[in-house]
Formats: sequence, structure tokens, C-alpha cells
Amino acid sequence: MSFVFLPILSVGFVLILCLNSTLERLITKGLNKIMTHISPVQQRLHITFGKYGALQYVGSIDMAKVWERVLRRADLPIFYSEGFSARPRIQIAAQVPLGVTSECELLDLSLREKLTSVAHIPDQIMSVSPAGLVVHGIVEVPITMPAPQTLIHSATYRIEIDDLSTDELATRIQQILARDRIIVDQERKGKRSITDFRPLIYTLKIGEQGELWATLATGERGNFRPHDLLDHMGLSEYDVRVHRAKLHLEGYEKYIKP
Repeated sequence: MSFVFLPILSVGFVLILCLNSTLERLITKGLNKIMTHISPVQQRLHITFGKYGALQYVGSIDMAKVWERVLRRADLPIFYSEGFSARPRIQIAAQVPLGVTSECELLDLSLREKLTSVAHIPDQIMSVSPAGLVVHGIVEVPITMPAPQTLIHSATYRIEIDDLSTDELATRIQQILARDRIIVDQERKGKRSITDFRPLIYTLKIGEQGELWATLATGERGNFRPHDLLDHMGLSEYDVRVHRAKLHLEGYEKYIKP
């Protein structure tokens, strides 16, 4: 009789193990789903800042390190990632190219504690900032807001060109806008790509002081650098000063908290 019950007991034991395993997975999945809605980030800020002077030659990695030091000295409750090498949750969206000054750079900052007011933060940051780093404004945004670089679609640049007449600049603008295509054959990391940059030029116009204003595609959807534009306009040999005046983000206003 015991030989009859032995297979039944074995099958029952296996079923219990399977049920326990399934129940454990369901509980874990449920807890993970709940935890994803409980963010350790208590507040998220966007800091609009300018890069001037020597800072225009500081690259993206080093600029992030500059901001890390500044925020630490400003004694802000920065949120740090977990792990052996904890890093601050900060990100600069669509950083300006080297050699270009800017008044509209955007830093995405996560805090572990919520500040009752951000009105004093610009002065607090500026008191410990290096020369050339200027805070123009701070706004609070929702914690769940998409990364700002996913919203950026273009940027407007002011380009001053020495020893170039307004008439000649107007001719160069007319010539490049008349082109159907601007084909560039590139090779990056061993991969060849052929890109048409003509659709990435949105507007070109001459300002009141004879400067060139250019709105170009910027960000994840396409990127046309101002110095590349000058090269295709045949102006790369001129002395120029390039300044980024505005970043354009799609639907950004709806995320700004009053």
C-alpha cells in the first residue's frame, strides 16, 4: 500500500513547490510594481545657466564634474545613485559645442529632500561658482517628467562674423537655403553613415547688427552644429563668435510648476 501512495506524495510535493515558487514570483512582482511608484527623489529642478569665458572650452564630462562640485559646495540635498560608486543625479541636456558660449544651458537636478522655496538657490549657487558660470533661472518640474533632452528639437545661435559684409552674408544664406540637399559622408566608430543635413536647417536670417541668426536641429532627433553650418556656407576661414541664445523644447511649458 505504501508503494501506491509514494508517487502520489511525490507529485503532491512537486505541486506544492511549484505553487510556492509561483506565489513568490507574484508577490515579488507586485512589490516591485509598488516600489516603482515610490521614488526616492523628492524634488526635481531645472537650472538654466550660461557658459561664458574659459568655460566655453570645457567639455561635457568635465562640465558635469564642475556642476557636481558647485552643488556640493552650495550644500544642496543632491540625490545620489545607489551602488559602489554613487553619482549625483544630474544631467546637462544637449550640451553646447566646444568653443560656443551660451545663455540657455539646462541642468536637470534631482534632490533627496524637497526645498520649500527655490528663490534663494541662484544666489546660493553663484556664491560658489567658477568664473563664467551664471545661473539665469530655476524652475521646479514633476519628478516623472521625461528627460529634457528627449524634448529638445532645435537651438538658436547668434553668429558674429568678422570682415564679412551684410550683402555677402545675404548671398551665402540664399545659396545654402536654395540647395535641395547637403549630403555628408561620415565614419564614426568604424561605421559609415550618409546624412542629408539640409532638413536640419530651420531658419537663417541677418540681425540688426549684421550678425547671423541660425536655428538648427539639436538633440536626439538630429544635430547640426553651427560650425558645420559655417563650413557648408564657405565661411569657415572667417573669425567668428558663436553664442547659443535659446533651446527649443517641445511641450516644455506644460511641465513647469507655478
